Amino acid sequence: MNLTLKIWRQKGPTEKGKIVTYPISNIDGDMSFLEMMDVLNVELVEKGEVPVAFDHDCREGICGMCSMYIDGEAHGPDRGITTCQLHMRKFKDGDTIYIEPWRAKAFPIVKDLVVDRSAFDAIMNAGGYISVNTSGNTIDANAIPIPKEDADDAFEAATCIGCGACVASCKNASAMLFVSAKVSQLSLLPQGKVEANERVIKMVEAMDEQGFGNCTNTGACEVECPKGISLENIARMNREYLKAMVKK
Repeated sequence: MNLTLKIWRQKGPTEKGKIVTYPISNIDGDMSFLEMMDVLNVELVEKGEVPVAFDHDCREGICGMCSMYIDGEAHGPDRGITTCQLHMRKFKDGDTIYIEPWRAKAFPIVKDLVVDRSAFDAIMNAGGYISVNTSGNTIDANAIPIPKEDADDAFEAATCIGCGACVASCKNASAMLFVSAKVSQLSLLPQGKVEANERVIKMVEAMDEQGFGNCTNTGACEVECPKGISLENIARMNREYLKAMVKK
């Protein structure tokens, strides 16, 4: 198929960016979106032009690195997938495709489609972990009975890959879905309950410090999340936060 790509190009964080048009031909419908971008970059290099910078790593929907806003949707016109899992058969011959980076104050643009998502790292460093005794006296996790419903909810929350689609799709650029998933996966399990109160306060404070917006329950984050993280996690985190502040 033949397509017209309109891609955000920006040389650096302090440079002005703009949409640049690139025609591209003979794209196979079985290609992934990133493979199509690879084809474009090969053509640009052969012409002596600068290739389009974009994040990617595993290309299996696991690492959370790929992050493109395609035709006004995080990860493009499909559900339950990352950009690397989006196939070109979702588009038609002759389509014009707009490709932009994540747009959020907390995710400054580095170059072209690459954004700095270290704000997520700062949130995780604030409390996204458990303190474990590694002296040799640790207890086997299987020795602690966990209700299946709690285990299932924790597992589902833990599927968050930290791609940032929730932030990019939110009109407020809120990170509540990401933070609540990380809080939930630990607070639901016995190992995470010890530091639960301290954790939720620190992670919410870090989220605010990084410049993310507030949640207004629009639900766009859940719709665009490639792993289908539920809004129920936000409700759980709000309860955990309220409880922790009362006990503080």
